Amino acid sequence: MKVVVVAESFLPHMNGVTNSVLQVLAHLRRRGDQVTVIAPSDSFLETNPFSESVSDHLEVCEGYPVIRVPSVPLPEYPKVRVAAGFVMRIRHLLERIQPDVVHIASPFVLGWRAIQAAESLGLATVAIYQTEVPTYAARYRLPWAAELLWQHVERIHRSATVTLVPSSFCKAQLRQRGIPRVKTWRRGVDMDLFNPQRRSQALRSTIAPEGQRLIGFVGRLAAEKQVEDLAVLDNLPNARLVIIGSGPSEQVLRRRLPNAYFAGFLSGADLGAHVASLDVFVHPGEAETFCQTIQEAMAAAVPVVAVGRGGPVDLVDPGRTGWLYAPGDLERLRSSVEHLVGDDDVRAAFSAAAHQQVQGRSWEAICNQLVGHYARAVEVNGRLQARRARDYITSGGLLPGLG
Repeated sequence: MKVVVVAESFLPHMNGVTNSVLQVLAHLRRRGDQVTVIAPSDSFLETNPFSESVSDHLEVCEGYPVIRVPSVPLPEYPKVRVAAGFVMRIRHLLERIQPDVVHIASPFVLGWRAIQAAESLGLATVAIYQTEVPTYAARYRLPWAAELLWQHVERIHRSATVTLVPSSFCKAQLRQRGIPRVKTWRRGVDMDLFNPQRRSQALRSTIAPEGQRLIGFVGRLAAEKQVEDLAVLDNLPNARLVIIGSGPSEQVLRRRLPNAYFAGFLSGADLGAHVASLDVFVHPGEAETFCQTIQEAMAAAVPVVAVGRGGPVDLVDPGRTGWLYAPGDLERLRSSVEHLVGDDDVRAAFSAAAHQQVQGRSWEAICNQLVGHYARAVEVNGRLQARRARDYITSGGLLPGLG
């Protein structure tokens, strides 16, 4: 197939969206598909927002060309960039490439422009719903903006040929808002990187020289992750918090969690070793559409305690692979962690069950499903285009009097 991947977030900024896109690109490369990536640049000035030309010195990722469009940094979070390109430029790029399908990763600004451009050309679009942006509004003290953001999300996904969601929670959420053609596409896990064999006693001794149990969080240190809720665990007897990640909230969190070990941003083998060396994994964020880090912890045979909203509801089997607690019930968060930290036999049983539950969820299998969604989107788009043409003709658009 010929595919254009439009990424709302991309290298060098690593997050869940970027990681998923990289896995998809690697899979499409193995299949031999033709792919072009469109992503935000690192600067507004490096690219001309009015230009229709493409540089002869293209960036390459997985052997595929990456076309950058101008972007500006988010206030207070400069590593995250928002694309500032124009619909017409995206349309000209799509006209030149002539893809079979346009894959739009976590559309919001750049993705919305790409959907408009693709729609004007009659191209099939697959929109990946991956970030629950409207719920961020309250976390960033903008509760009045939530409904406006939801209206934008609805506009985006109603216009897409197919929307793919990662969890049953998201599917219900979008369907309740009247968004059609919603299908489930989950995420894979790298079983080589995340597995119990990477557990390191030397690393555990460095982090907890007194032999404490390790309670870990992995993710962006930002308001929407609610890492400050882990303060209820900071003084847990015979345990130590391990915070893996970076972000704008780091300094505030260091003050809120004075006993925690902050490992910073990790990737590759270092990340795999840190995750496998944990005894319990925790995730307090209520705005997770999937929560890939939970799945990675489970692959490393680490039981999970997470908030019972969003993606974690599908991932954690309460009483078997971990525990879920109601949003805001921090007493239950603490008691659930205490249960796993304090009982070696229960923790071992939960660990084995967590590891077993994620077997078979390789990126290869997940991306094969994605290619099937591409093919269905092309088919659905053909039917939609035919229906629109028929409605236009019979309503008198071309032949007055036929209505």
